[in-house]
Amino acid sequence: MTNYREIVTKAVIAKGKKLFTTENVVSVNNNPSTILGCWVINHNFNGVKTGDKITITGSYDVNIWYSYDNDTKTEVLKETKNYTEVVHLRDREEESTGEEIIVRSLKQPSCVKVDIDGNNIKYTIEKELGIELVGDIKVKIQTNTEEDPWEEIVEESKIEEEVNKIDDAVTENFINDHTI
Repeated sequence: MTNYREIVTKAVIAKGKKLFTTENVVSVNNNPSTILGCWVINHNFNGVKTGDKITITGSYDVNIWYSYDNDTKTEVLKETKNYTEVVHLRDREEESTGEEIIVRSLKQPSCVKVDIDGNNIKYTIEKELGIELVGDIKVKIQTNTEEDPWEEIVEESKIEEEVNKIDDAVTENFINDHTI
């Protein structure tokens, strides 16, 4: 006879990822000649659920190395960028409680494009974030009330007796005794 039980467990009830692209402009005192490098470090972030939205707040540091004065001098521009990204959740069929948000950086912020425009440097940052919504959920499972058959337990002394009987039945001259 089958029966059903409900188990309450934590599970990922919604999951998704999103690519974010941000364009920024920063002005510098020197007229840049060449962009020598751009890198992003110190990425920190967290997410909070409000209604059917996930709000992710974070920051990262941008370092742009450029030359000026006809490529005879260099300087590194350092800038901290704060951001807020809002992601809308799709409707879920599951009923859950005690939801928590897990935000992961699937692709760390990186500079994908840098251009010089007079005394301004335009740069584009790209990052990809993954979001998981974890909550308590009920799972129904089918249980079987029929018992498995019982296996007979053989004592060690009986096993040793059977092994000894087999050993006694084996003769060393078996082949010689049964020649044709």
